[in-house]
Amino acid sequence: MRSLGTAALAAASSVLLLGSVGVPAAAAAPRPGAPRPVRTVLADPATDPSSGVRLPEGELYSGPGFDACTAPPLATMQTWWDDSAYGAVGIYVSGSQRGCSQSRLTADWVTRSRDMGWKFVPTHVGLQAPCSTSSNKPKHIDPANAVAQGQQEGAEAVSAMRALGFGDGSPVYLDIEAYPRGDTRCSQAVIDFTVGWTQALHAAGHLAGFYSSAESGIADLAAAARAGSSPLPDAVWYARWDDHANTTDGAGALNPDLWTDHRRIHQYRGNVQESYGGNALTIDRDELDSLVG
Repeated sequence: MRSLGTAALAAASSVLLLGSVGVPAAAAAPRPGAPRPVRTVLADPATDPSSGVRLPEGELYSGPGFDACTAPPLATMQTWWDDSAYGAVGIYVSGSQRGCSQSRLTADWVTRSRDMGWKFVPTHVGLQAPCSTSSNKPKHIDPANAVAQGQQEGAEAVSAMRALGFGDGSPVYLDIEAYPRGDTRCSQAVIDFTVGWTQALHAAGHLAGFYSSAESGIADLAAAARAGSSPLPDAVWYARWDDHANTTDGAGALNPDLWTDHRRIHQYRGNVQESYGGNALTIDRDELDSLVG
C-alpha cells in the first residue's frame, strides 16, 4: 500500500517521502531469530453500537508484520517464516483497484501459509475518496451513494474472504489511499462509505478494519469517531513512514484516546527490499497490535 500524502502535507510529513535526498537512515528490519510475538484471542467481543449485534471473537496479534503487492510464493513464505522475525502478512483479498495480480492467492495458499504459522491482514482496495488525485486508482466514491457503495464493497470482501477460507471474526481492512484534506464533502463521503463498509462486514459476522494515511483518512475517521458517527471500524491501520516500529508514535489524530485496546497497526516504512534465504521481496514494514485473520 502506498500512502505518500499530498503536496500540502509534504512539509509536515517529509518522512513519508522516502526516496528523497536527506531522509534519515531507515529503521532496521525486525531481528531474524527473535521470539515470535504473542498471539491471543479477544476475550470480550465488541457490540455493533448501531445495531446491537454482538460481534464474534477476533484474533489478536502483537509484533512485526509486512505487506507486499502480491501474495509471495509459498517457498518464500516458508523461508521468511523460518529466517525472519515477521509473523503477519498483509494480503489483498478483493477490490477492483488492487495494484497487482493475485494468481497465487487461493484458499490452499492461505491454508498452507497458516500452517506455517502466519497470521493475515486481509485488505480490500476498491473505490477511493472523491477528491483523490491518484492516477492509478481512478474509481471514486459517489458522495450521494457512499453508504450503499460501502455496503456493496463490504459484501464483495465477505465473498472473497469466504472463498479463501476465512471464517467469522476475521477482519478485512478497507484501503483508502491518501487524499487532500480540506474538502468537507469529500471527507464526509469517505466516512459514509466506511460506515456502509462496517455495516456489511458486521452483518456477515466479520470485523471491520480501515487503512489510510495518518494525515488524511485516519484523521477524518478520528474526527468522525469523536463526533459520534457509528458504526465505525473495529481497528485502524495508519500509514506514517517515520521508522518508528510501534503503534503509539506517529499516530497523529489517533492519540491518545482512540482505537487503543489492541486495535492499531502502524505502517512505518515503505518500499524496502528484504531477503531471507535468497528470497527477496519489496515490502512495507508494519508493527501490529491488532485484529488479524
